[in-house]
Amino acid sequence: MSNIENPVGWFEIPVTDLTRARAFYEAVLDTRLDEHEMGSAKMAWFPMSETAMGAAGSLVACEGYTPSAHGVIVYFSAPDLDAAIKRVGANGGTVLQGRTGIGEYGYYALVQDTEGNRIGLHSRQ
Repeated sequence: MSNIENPVGWFEIPVTDLTRARAFYEAVLDTRLDEHEMGSAKMAWFPMSETAMGAAGSLVACEGYTPSAHGVIVYFSAPDLDAAIKRVGANGGTVLQGRTGIGEYGYYALVQDTEGNRIGLHSRQ
């Protein structure tokens, strides 16, 4: 049995329009994504630190990557959840489920990004 506490090491979110998707995530999460190319894949990487907890990941525009609201859900930390939820609609996304309490684990919301992916936003407060 493995001792991995947080097993996700990297995630990729499929997008069809990298520029639009990057603008959405930068606005909602109040951060900056850096663009990279790896072969035929165009990517926008989320900020990362190799010594911090949590997983790093990227938006990916590439053949074979199809956005979906029915697959895996990635939850992004959003310390000010209410502000992040407000930025979703203002930046072309849709709130699917507003602020929802999960007891001692805080609160979450489910939203749909500009590409059609369902993602989660999570806050301890």
